Amino acid sequence: MNQSAMIRPDWTPATIALMVLGFVVFWPLGLAMLAYILFGEKLKTFKKDANDTVDGMCSAFKRGGRRSNWTHRTGNVAFDDWREAELARLDEERRKLDEMREEFDTYVRELRRAKDQEEFDRFMRDRKNGGSGPIVEAH
Repeated sequence: MNQSAMIRPDWTPATIALMVLGFVVFWPLGLAMLAYILFGEKLKTFKKDANDTVDGMCSAFKRGGRRSNWTHRTGNVAFDDWREAELARLDEERRKLDEMREEFDTYVRELRRAKDQEEFDRFMRDRKNGGSGPIVEAH
């Protein structure tokens, strides 16, 4: 008899002994063994369902698409068509917003560059005129 057959979620002599030993050593271990005996079969299906769900989500993220398995067809053709059109419109709006953000970032970068150039030119002008630049007092 192998180990998996002896310690299965059922009332076997091995599981009962482990439960009693768990309660003697540290009561949460006994409680965990009792839960395993009572709900062990359900845990296997729960684990499989949870793993399948997580695998599905991860594979959707790996594909790189924004829309994943979560956007399934409802069976109502009119609603599904409307939803697809709205999602396409929102994707287009997101693309436009991303382009506008890139343009704004470029604009701000150029403004900073112009400001830095102006400050540098002022410093060089003041230095050429014999001044050492503005004196900043430390507090």
